[in-house]
Amino acid sequence: MFTMIHENYNVRDLDRSLAFYREALGLHEVRRNEKPEFTIVFMADDTETFELELTWLKDRTTPYNLGDEEFHLAFRTDDMEAAHALHEKMGCICYENPAMGIYFIKDPDGYWLEIVPVGKYQIGRAHV
Repeated sequence: MFTMIHENYNVRDLDRSLAFYREALGLHEVRRNEKPEFTIVFMADDTETFELELTWLKDRTTPYNLGDEEFHLAFRTDDMEAAHALHEKMGCICYENPAMGIYFIKDPDGYWLEIVPVGKYQIGRAHV
């Protein structure tokens, strides 16, 4: 049996990414691993059942190639209207699908994050 524990995103500006994930999604730092050549920061929501691992390779100067941006991490919200207003104010909404009742935001490195309302998806089964 396996349990998902984290997803990794490589970032170019750690402070900017930490600020984005705090403001946009309410994540907080759980722990970090500092080395001369890299820093890894684990972030989580209040449930701390799954973590986002942000890896900063300190000598990286060019953007990461994210391919066709066909992968994403999804976040559920119980207040879609307030979430949308926040993300609109932040200017990070990159795609909306009103017919499905979802939208996507983009982090400072270009990673897409799906925002879905409570009841849209449940752990273990989709309600699409």
